[in-house]
Amino acid sequence: EIIAPIGAGGMGEVYRARDTRLNRDVAVKVLPEGFAEDPERHARFEREAKLLASLNHPNIAILHALEDVGGTHFLAMELVEGEGLDVRIARGAIPIEEALPIGLQIAEGLEAAHERGIVHRDLKPGNVKVRPDGTVKVLDFGLAKAWEEQGASTSDLGLSPTITGHHTRAGVILGTAAYMSPEQARGKPVDKRADIWAFGVVLYEM
Repeated sequence: EIIAPIGAGGMGEVYRARDTRLNRDVAVKVLPEGFAEDPERHARFEREAKLLASLNHPNIAILHALEDVGGTHFLAMELVEGEGLDVRIARGAIPIEEALPIGLQIAEGLEAAHERGIVHRDLKPGNVKVRPDGTVKVLDFGLAKAWEEQGASTSDLGLSPTITGHHTRAGVILGTAAYMSPEQARGKPVDKRADIWAFGVVLYEM
């Protein structure tokens, strides 16, 4: 049951919703139109989603399910209450005694995912939330990689995690280019080192 919009990005729109069967609040990410037009791509995304759902770490927001209702595909994810790190940074530099615990928790989430072979590829303050109790949650873990088209040309910047929702125009990079490692910005294959680069940028901004 959709309650209210939360935000929107290159991979779709996000809503606060109520899971009426399990009686809990969740975040629902509605994937862009045309998502299922390529069966092979859809199957690959589903395989990646299963891998992401297997991640269980206190600093990574949980992916509950990939659903299809009446042709509308969406992800049901853990709803993380709290302030976005981008909002916190916008107020000014974060004192080191606050920044270090935040940075440590981001790094621990990254490490846990990297050990499973999962790379975030779109780490930025807007994908990090700090709960009121101080727990840090990294959002959208690995979804950018899961969305990437299998066998696509690595020179196609349109496959960047910051692409537009319709995925029809190559070379469109939106506002998160500042967090991309040089190889990612050039459209080359990336590994966990791209996340380490982005983490350094986030830490510097804090």
